[in-house]
Order: sequence, then C-alpha cells, then structure tokens
Amino acid sequence: MPVEETEVVVVGAGQAGVAMSEHLGAAGIPHIVLERHRVAERWRSERWDSLVANGPAWHDRFPGLEFSAVAPDGFASKEQVADYFVAYAEKIGAPVRCGVEVTSVRRHTGRPGFRIETSDGVIDARFVVAATGPFQRPVIPPLVPDGAVAAQIHSSAYRNPEQLPDGAVLVVGAGSSGVQIADELRRSGRRVFLSVGPHDRPPRQYRGRDFCWWLGVLGRWDAETPPQGAEHVTIAVSGARGGHTVDFRALAADGIRLVGLTESYADGTLRFAPDLATNIAEGDAKYLELLRAADAYVERDGLDLPEEPEAHVLGPDPECVTAPLLELDLAEAGVTSIVWATGFAADYGWLEVDTFDGKGRPDQRRGVAREPGLYFLGLPWLSRRGSSFIWGVWHDARHVADHITTRRSYLTYAGADSRPGTGEGPGTGERPALAGPPRTTPTTRK
Repeated sequence: MPVEETEVVVVGAGQAGVAMSEHLGAAGIPHIVLERHRVAERWRSERWDSLVANGPAWHDRFPGLEFSAVAPDGFASKEQVADYFVAYAEKIGAPVRCGVEVTSVRRHTGRPGFRIETSDGVIDARFVVAATGPFQRPVIPPLVPDGAVAAQIHSSAYRNPEQLPDGAVLVVGAGSSGVQIADELRRSGRRVFLSVGPHDRPPRQYRGRDFCWWLGVLGRWDAETPPQGAEHVTIAVSGARGGHTVDFRALAADGIRLVGLTESYADGTLRFAPDLATNIAEGDAKYLELLRAADAYVERDGLDLPEEPEAHVLGPDPECVTAPLLELDLAEAGVTSIVWATGFAADYGWLEVDTFDGKGRPDQRRGVAREPGLYFLGLPWLSRRGSSFIWGVWHDARHVADHITTRRSYLTYAGADSRPGTGEGPGTGERPALAGPPRTTPTTRK
C-alpha cells in the first residue's frame, strides 16, 4: 500500500480539529484532519437529548461564523452545535476525512516527522496535532459492583429519563452535566439523590450580563494557571430552559436530596463524606466573590447596569445540608439507577511518543509538546482558563499554527546562496535570512 505524505496530520475533527484546520489553511500549510466518526460526533452521540450549550450563542462560537436560528443570547442545542462545526468545516474547506481511525503515531528513526497508521492506510507527516480533546474515556469510579442496582451508566451514555428503569436515581457529580441530568430526572417525576462534591457556581446572569461576559471583562478567562487545588473543579452552570443560575437550595426545595461526596459501598449501602455543607459553602463563596468583583468593576468604570441586590441573598441551608445523609441503603430507598457524572480521562494509547509525564499527562507548554513536531489542542488550561471552551480553543489553535509556521521556516532554510565572484556568502559577514513562507504543495502518495 502506498504511503501518503503531508505536512500536518490533525487527529480529531471536533472543535479543536476544525479550529486547527482553519489556521493551518490560512497559513497555506498542507494538512489532513482525520476523524474516526463524524465531525463533532461527541456532541451528537455522547450527550443527552435535551443538552444545550452552557454559553450563549454570541460567546460560544468561532469568530468567522455566527449560529443560525439561535438568538445571540440563546443557547444552542447539541445538534445545532454539531451542525455549526460541520458548517464551519465546509466554510473553510477543511480537508476532513471521516470514518478514519488513527491506530498509532510513531516518530521516524533517523529523519524528521512521524508515521501515522490509520484504518485507511499509512501517512507520513512532519507535524502531528492531537486534537482529540479532554473527553475521551468516561470515568466511573470502581465503587458499586455490577448488579448492585439495575443500571449504572456514565453521563455520556445518558439520553433521557425513559432510558432508565423505573425507580429512584442517584446522580454522582454536581457539575453542569450532573446538575442538569438530576433536574431533568426530578422534573420527570423521579425521586433523585444528587452527590455534590467541590464545585464552582457562577451566576448565569448578573446585572443584565451573562457570566461569560463577566469573566471576559474581569480578565478571568485569561488566567494562565488554575487556583491551587482547582485544576479539576467542576463548574455548575446551565443553559437549560433559557439559562439559569444553578441553586442547590432550589434543587433541594424541588425535591432533590443532596448528599456529600460518594465515598464507598458495602453490602448494598453507599456512604457519603460529611462534606456537603462545606462544598455548598465554598461554592457559595465563589459565587458571591464574582458578584462583588462585578460590582466593583461597574463602579470603577461607571457602567449603567441595573443593581441586583437580591442576587446576594442566599437564604438558609435546607435540612438535607444541615442534617446530611451519610448512608443510603439503595434497595430501601428504591434506587434502581446510578448516573455517574464523574468526568473523563485522556486516552492517548495511539500516540506512541515519549512526551508524557509520570502521571500520563501530555508534557506540553501552550500546546507545544516536549517531542519536537508534536502538538496538543483542546485540553483544559492549555494556555488559559478558556482553553477547552469553543472560543478559547480557536485562539490556542492560532498559537499552535504560528509555532508550526515558524518551525517550518527553519526546517526549509537551506543556507544563503553564494554569489560567484563576490566572495560573499555564509561566514563572510552577510546575514542569511530565514526562508519566507514555505511553498504550499498538495499532499502526495509515494
């Protein structure tokens, strides 16, 4: 089978891969985007039916295209988000190949570049961008054995309440996914328990502006490192039903039983940490801190935004917080299902390159890997707080494309030409310049 050649192979055609393709194309760099399923497939097949984006349409998009049929302050459905990336890929002419799985990437021996083995053949490339993002392998803690309840699924496999057997449901994890799934299940008439761990709880809107706007004007999207201990803290915010602030007190008032962090299981009983009040209080503190920062910004800049003093009033903690449930007999409570909204782990088993740290995390800086010619894109905190969000990955992709462009200039430099009869050339005082933008050539097969 012939070996295809190109300059850059981008692995993954989600938001990161499409963004990467736009910047590579604008720089005239030949590349291929490989996607094992469809463009933005995770939005279509690994999210629940009623999911909408957590950011408004004016914010959660790329600069070159607005959402169609979604108001600027509205929240796009998961299908609209997937369709958006398909349309964007078509708009920029992204060279995406769907249905092609990358099985291995290895560095060449004795020459630059990588060999990429795929389900559709072999490709040689000078550069590789791993744009598969952070949501690769669903994580379910090995706490509850199979058969303890009728159904245990990860949030990525949850679709709707009708999917689950009759009975009560325990949702483990109170980030955006867990909170929205628990709320949907309760509204369907289910008895619901929600296990709440550490979380960030921003206001959906405050003083007439979305929290995405506040994080922008306060410079918090550009934070380069997470606060100590907050690298993996979930954000409880929702775009559901037009968008609303997640309020655990309101969830409790609606009948959801809040419990602490899920710790252990034995003989049909789950045990929860006695940390519920602390987790709620710390989430409240982050919420109130953002309100105070917003108020200070309004006053400092003299903005005409309506005051909202009632947003600072939280009310008393519900009984489930002040007298927390520490043990739950699943059978006695009628719990037949557990939905694990416990996040994801990376899976780079296909990337056979020495560029990972002792914990298996990519060893990179702003997407530039330790291994020359290899890049990562779409990871949380890649360069800033906004890196894993739609608009943030677009800016990170531009940085990676600029790095590739610069490196190509060095690699294509062949030395200054000597001019016969002048004695000028390298070593004579003349300063050789880097080659200009490398000549664009199509991909080839050899």
